Amino acid sequence: LFFFFQSGNSFHVFDQGQFAKEVLPKYFKHNNMASFVRQLNMYGFRKVVHIEQGGLVKPEKDDTEFQHPYFIRGQEHLLENIKRKVTSVSSIKNEDIKVRQDNVTKLLTDIQVMKGKQESMDSKLMAMK
Repeated sequence: LFFFFQSGNSFHVFDQGQFAKEVLPKYFKHNNMASFVRQLNMYGFRKVVHIEQGGLVKPEKDDTEFQHPYFIRGQEHLLENIKRKVTSVSSIKNEDIKVRQDNVTKLLTDIQVMKGKQESMDSKLMAMK
């Protein structure tokens, strides 16, 4: 058994190797567990870390649990709220763009100053030779 709904608000993958080999290819174009987890994260699922594990110790068994606020047994109408997170260019504030442009302008100016100093040093070195 690979998938298991314990309390109805999460699911477990008990054997990641077997799950990746047998289940993932049936529903995805890959059999990579890391890619599956990345996809879950993009849709807002989070790995459940139990307090007794302290978040630092890996569980002894190959059991990974995931949950999402809208992934609840018997609440199929909530599934439509599970959507892929998208970062769009329109979400970037104009002030952020202005700050970045100012940084680029300053960097270009600094480079020009350094080039000028390098050329001056080169000509002094040639005169010394």
